[in-house]
Amino acid sequence: MTYAIAAAGTGGHVFPALAIAEALERTGVERTDIVFFGGDRFESEAVPAAGYDFVRLELRGLKRSFTPSNLGIPGVVLNARRTIGEELVRRQVGALVATGGYVTVPAAWAAQRASVPYFVQEQNAHAGLANRLMSRKAVAAFTSFPVTEGLSRGVYCGNPLRTAFVDFDRQALRAGALVHYGLEPDLPVLGVVGGSLGAGALNAAVHSMVLGWAGPPIQIIHLTGELHVEAVSQLTNPREVPWKVVAFETSMELFFAAADLLLARAGGMVAEITATGTPAILVPGEFGSKGHQLATARFVEAAGGAVVIEQANIDAVPDEVERIIGDPQLLAEMSSRSRGLGRPRAADEIANRMVSVHG
Repeated sequence: MTYAIAAAGTGGHVFPALAIAEALERTGVERTDIVFFGGDRFESEAVPAAGYDFVRLELRGLKRSFTPSNLGIPGVVLNARRTIGEELVRRQVGALVATGGYVTVPAAWAAQRASVPYFVQEQNAHAGLANRLMSRKAVAAFTSFPVTEGLSRGVYCGNPLRTAFVDFDRQALRAGALVHYGLEPDLPVLGVVGGSLGAGALNAAVHSMVLGWAGPPIQIIHLTGELHVEAVSQLTNPREVPWKVVAFETSMELFFAAADLLLARAGGMVAEITATGTPAILVPGEFGSKGHQLATARFVEAAGGAVVIEQANIDAVPDEVERIIGDPQLLAEMSSRSRGLGRPRAADEIANRMVSVHG
């Protein structure tokens, strides 16, 4: 039997999908019996690189404000639904899971028409529009947080994580991670990541912090995203703060093992933050579903695992970094509280539901 996964857009949608695929393999499903549906963004490279069959669709997202380009969306959805439906029948797919975003609607619609049981998976505390719509006829809607609202048939299991994070051990990985990045073992490390596509505002905030840094000695690992790596690499660093700029990291467990404190958005990476117990300063993005990253960030902050700085106040980042990274006791407390939220075996729960859906 074949199992289908629909994922498109950013790493926040694609990495959980890859984690589910790995978990399906752990149940005994062959890699050749897993097929992905997606578009031409991050997934078009990440999924084939992971060794899975990938069906590329012509996709584009719905813009929230009125724009003439939205008039073509119905045709795009219909064509994608038709292609997915043909593949579901041809491959004799037994179950499908969609991880949110604009591929979810045609994938779930195709599954309904082909009588294929389907699930949706939501990464954020505030559910996205596509998942809210398509959860109504899903077998289940898997949520990453117990406070997620707006989904029919919600089942809280956490956000799926790649195998490397299931039994994450910072102490065992730390020395190798520091060597991997060329960092000193006796200086605290600030990790910065804006997501798979990068985050220009975070990159600018880090540069501003480096220019005026007056706190204790630190070193920085900065995952900029492919779009920003060249520009950030050329920024001035007159105080010579050790600042390692990397476009993209395929072994994210090393990144988390090296980081004492993380500066990041509050998308799908929050699952990795909590699974690894990494203290964080979260700057929620102002894109996508209204407030979905802010709701996610506030949930972690309320538990004591993070500090939230809204983008309008991003100038507060340097002071917060200095306050937290120079306080080992606070770092330890935030780490413990963050890890208490982690659900590292979410992918296995989802995979088990998929393979058992036919009884």
